[in-house]
Amino acid sequence: MTRRAEQRAATRERIVEAAAEAFAERGFRGASTREIAQRAGANQGLITYHFRTKDELWRAAAERIFRMLRTRLGERLAAVASDDPREHSREAIREYVRFAAAHPDLFRMMVEEGKGTEERMQWLVDTHLKQLFESFRSFGGAGLDPDLAPHAYYTLAGAASLIFAVAPECRRVTGLDPQRDESIERHAEFVARLMVP
Repeated sequence: MTRRAEQRAATRERIVEAAAEAFAERGFRGASTREIAQRAGANQGLITYHFRTKDELWRAAAERIFRMLRTRLGERLAAVASDDPREHSREAIREYVRFAAAHPDLFRMMVEEGKGTEERMQWLVDTHLKQLFESFRSFGGAGLDPDLAPHAYYTLAGAASLIFAVAPECRRVTGLDPQRDESIERHAEFVARLMVP
């Protein structure tokens, strides 16, 4: 790859990262490409160079965060030494909590888009969330009644993520900084034991 191609790829990645933050904070309608360009430290014209539409940019941001989640969970679960399916499920949950702490934009984006019935929500479900749910149902439930899988799936999403998505509120209400390493690990263990006793 030439130096110029590397620069283009790096600029594109900065734009996608900035877009994920803006869409998670303000929603699709509230986030402007001008704001995204400013966050990325890029000229607004570079957004249209890399992405034909705002919707295409939104999809790239969603693809990025779900790719990161799949990669992280896959790597971590491949390293788990235990043959105990319950412990394997707990470790998957712990790693999901750690990811949620590092990327609160995932939960914010899911909440923002999950409220509607528009094409973006449908695309998100069909492209990523159905697969995630099926993986959870077949693997993460360790002895879970199949009729309870939808309840457990959404309980996990909220339990793992909300504290990080509203971290300023948590600090003010409780005095706990959920972003501290020890808080993340305590929360990861709590949610893992809550979901898989």
